[in-house]
Amino acid sequence: MSGHEGVLVFDLDDTLYLERDFAFSGFRAAGDWYAGRSGLQGLAERCEALFNEGRRTKIFDEALCALGVAADEALVGELVAVYRGHKPTITLAPDAERFFRGRHLGRWLAMITDGPSATQRAKVKALGLDRMIDYIIYTDVWGAEFWKPHPRAFAAIEAWAEVPPSRIVYVADNPRKDFVTPRARGWWTVQVARADRVHRGEAAEEAYRPHIVLSDLDALETRLAELQSG
Repeated sequence: MSGHEGVLVFDLDDTLYLERDFAFSGFRAAGDWYAGRSGLQGLAERCEALFNEGRRTKIFDEALCALGVAADEALVGELVAVYRGHKPTITLAPDAERFFRGRHLGRWLAMITDGPSATQRAKVKALGLDRMIDYIIYTDVWGAEFWKPHPRAFAAIEAWAEVPPSRIVYVADNPRKDFVTPRARGWWTVQVARADRVHRGEAAEEAYRPHIVLSDLDALETRLAELQSG
């Protein structure tokens, strides 16, 4: 892809930085908040251990139980609010930083990201992506029913970009939801399959698979050039 008519659209979590880094940052914020309120230390470490074991739901409930605390709904709700609302300590993946530093100025960059919009905005700001990406869509602003694979965000990118679908590439990580819609609309699709990614699901069927799989973004420009040349 080269020239102003090319558009590169990114996902955020586990595509441009490691989602686990946000999780651990959030666990630390929640642990600090809880220690300040109860005097009890160790919540963040319990949460991290559960996360490392592969747990993705009810982590605060289980961590509290491990500390001998009854996990009532109100307390867990407050911990989740701290987790989602904290100012994250996260950094771009080194390859993503290299990509943006050497970006081709003739190409538009956009983003589509799911998740609570205030949380996603805080991540974007912490990573400095608000200064590097031309157009960002937070699907949650429309409601959770518009998260991927709903077509609304992809249609909005097309309206903004005003280029044929074959000039748009979507770069994301999760084959269960990220690629089926852009593929159906005629976009090119690229999976970044990072070794430490959170979502490891496989594509349900061919329609959900990306055109290209990369382990990081370092080879992206080369592979895009190959796509463009047929």
